[in-house]
Amino acid sequence: MTSTPHGARARARIEITAAIKEEARRRLAEQGAAELSLRAVARTLGMASSAIYRYFPSRDDLLTALIIDAYDSLGETAEAALKGSAGAAPAERWTAVCEAIRGWALAHPHEYALIYGSPVPGYAAPATTVPAAARVGFALIDVVRDAHRAGELDVPALPGDLEAEAARMAADFVPDLPPAVAPACVAVWAQLLGLIGFEVFGQFTRIVEGRDAFFRHTVAGLARTVGLRPADAGS
Repeated sequence: MTSTPHGARARARIEITAAIKEEARRRLAEQGAAELSLRAVARTLGMASSAIYRYFPSRDDLLTALIIDAYDSLGETAEAALKGSAGAAPAERWTAVCEAIRGWALAHPHEYALIYGSPVPGYAAPATTVPAAARVGFALIDVVRDAHRAGELDVPALPGDLEAEAARMAADFVPDLPPAVAPACVAVWAQLLGLIGFEVFGQFTRIVEGRDAFFRHTVAGLARTVGLRPADAGS
């Protein structure tokens, strides 16, 4: 079948967009997000500076595309671990998803830094990044949700001064779970990202040597925080 001019242009645009993002990722690894420049990317690719703006009108548009790609890649990894662990005990599924997140971060440290590291000066992520950003968190919430539906979730205790905030949080993102679960989910999510960030950014050097075992032990504790029973516990 002969390609139409429109189809050929569409394919060319996809290929050039991918090349721009690939070069931008290379520059992120070498120089950091703050130094990302559309003109420098164009120069490396042999493009006219004016041409690259037809693909990304500004540096911030390119950063947003890279951020969404990173969140989606991480989300797909977490969702694959969730699906692959179907049928296992909730605590085992939790560990599987957490290990998948960690594995992605260690394999993509610069992209992890882009989405969970220091803010990029002068850049504010738009709302379009939120759906992609939420994917990995919802993979973990799905483990908690499935445990609750199976009657295998021990709802965490909640101090009285957090009841109103817990109700608001639950209504926002886990309306089908007991309100006390919502603050626990947010807390362990922050702790998990911090735990992984310490490893990715080198803060565990000369402190934690057996990192695989340390990670599994720690995320097992996070599982208990959200109410998941140990895998060997009876129902």
